[in-house]
Amino acid sequence: MEHREPPGALLFGSISTIADTSELQREAFNEAFAQHGLDWTWDREDYRAMLASSGGKDRIASYAADRGDDVDAEAVHATKSEIFRRRLTENPPPLRDGVADTLVNAKEHGMRLALVTTTSPENVRALLDAASAEMDAVLFDLVVDSGDVSAPKPDGAAYRYALDQLDVSAQRAVAVEDNVGGVHAAADAGVRCLAFPNANTAGHDFSGADRVVDSVDFAAVAARS
Repeated sequence: MEHREPPGALLFGSISTIADTSELQREAFNEAFAQHGLDWTWDREDYRAMLASSGGKDRIASYAADRGDDVDAEAVHATKSEIFRRRLTENPPPLRDGVADTLVNAKEHGMRLALVTTTSPENVRALLDAASAEMDAVLFDLVVDSGDVSAPKPDGAAYRYALDQLDVSAQRAVAVEDNVGGVHAAADAGVRCLAFPNANTAGHDFSGADRVVDSVDFAAVAARS
């Protein structure tokens, strides 16, 4: 059997590839709407459709425009983010299938590890703190957030930045993404991508990914085809 050298870097593309926060996010949106006096409720079917595109603030603005409502999308999104971080602290979700073991195995095989998001640094820190009982954040050689790049996903800027910082070529890296925008971002940077849908993105069109998985394991990460 041909020996396959593992990729040089494993790049987790969102906080929900580490722990599934998708329902916490949706609930935080609805609580924020109530706090801002909006009679909006996003049910799971609504929210699943919205997740085909990236950017919570943009979703709020688009939804308001469709309804003809005058809304300060930035303020509502800021409230939502505060609520999300509180909920994440109060009720940390478990790590997703295979994540803890794969991080350790990848590190033992000499791979560089990164969390490559375009969410806020506060959200990233909240996730890493919430996951600390199951995962040591020092395993990550690099954490990328919205403060590091000017273009959010689906632009590939965050991945290009990560590859540059890690000194790893796109051909020697593999990304794990839970949403279509993230898959497009990885492709834009020339990085092979495993789609790892979360509870609210399952069923989306992940044809742009190299493979769709329901758990992350080192064999899938290390495979070159």
